Amino acid sequence: MEALTVVLALFAALSNASASVLQRRAATEEGSGGHGVRHALRWLGRVLRRPHWLAGAALLALSTVFQAAALGVGSLSLVQPLLTSELLFTLVVGSMVFHRRPDRRTWLAFAALAAGLALFLGTASPTAGESTAPAGRWLGAGVGVLAAVAILLGISRVTRGAPRAALLGLASAVSFATTAGLMKEVVGRFGQDPAAVLTHWSLYAAAVTGLLSFLLLQSAFRAGSLTASQPALTLGDALTSVALGWALFGEQIALGVRVLPEIVGVVLVGAGSIGLASTPSVGGEWDAAPAERGRAGPGAQERARHGP
Repeated sequence: MEALTVVLALFAALSNASASVLQRRAATEEGSGGHGVRHALRWLGRVLRRPHWLAGAALLALSTVFQAAALGVGSLSLVQPLLTSELLFTLVVGSMVFHRRPDRRTWLAFAALAAGLALFLGTASPTAGESTAPAGRWLGAGVGVLAAVAILLGISRVTRGAPRAALLGLASAVSFATTAGLMKEVVGRFGQDPAAVLTHWSLYAAAVTGLLSFLLLQSAFRAGSLTASQPALTLGDALTSVALGWALFGEQIALGVRVLPEIVGVVLVGAGSIGLASTPSVGGEWDAAPAERGRAGPGAQERARHGP
């Protein structure tokens, strides 16, 4: 069952990464679209009809299905850390879509994140736990999550630049991990009583926290660069998921002598996240590549193809 969980989680990460790259490609094909609300709405209407955007939307829906399926057969502590591989897939898919070869620094970041993820999951060995959680546990976890997000938002209001982006990224990570926990609760109840799922609070709580997570993530992107917000988002989601898996579903990770390699794994994931978040394919600098190469001439095209 653990092998199936890993495969489903990796497919979810691949689908989500592909969706991001394809929708980003659709946005670049339309250009800026001018200024003002009217131009923005017209631009959005054109983008939504682009084949790349529609394909991305389909892959985004597929990613949700894969994630829900992974949470249905595996632990929250395993699935969410595996979703950090989305950065790796974004690099690979972005390289193919925008026709630019990653440089040596990018490959080092790639290797660091992959090795850190493998080291952490290999030594932590998360257990499956229960499929659903008692209401009392959810009440306590909900209060803790709301308090954490409120504190992070409060501190972010008095900061600017990269620290603000990191705080908002961490707040969105906590919210995304909570959404994943609620998804696991919903999927777990399908096996007990499918009809009762529609009347259970967890389904609607998942929708609300999912929307809140999205809004917090957009705020993080506006506050600063992806390099500032992505490490907090990546690590925050993984570590919060481990904590919620333990508190809600009774999931366990190996401790004792394994703590040191687990910490090393987390550090490597953080370093790899910072490196990959600053690469063109993940950070968005390749977005204008097709149009820019057409205007810049053969020399610039060759530099764009092979990297700096």
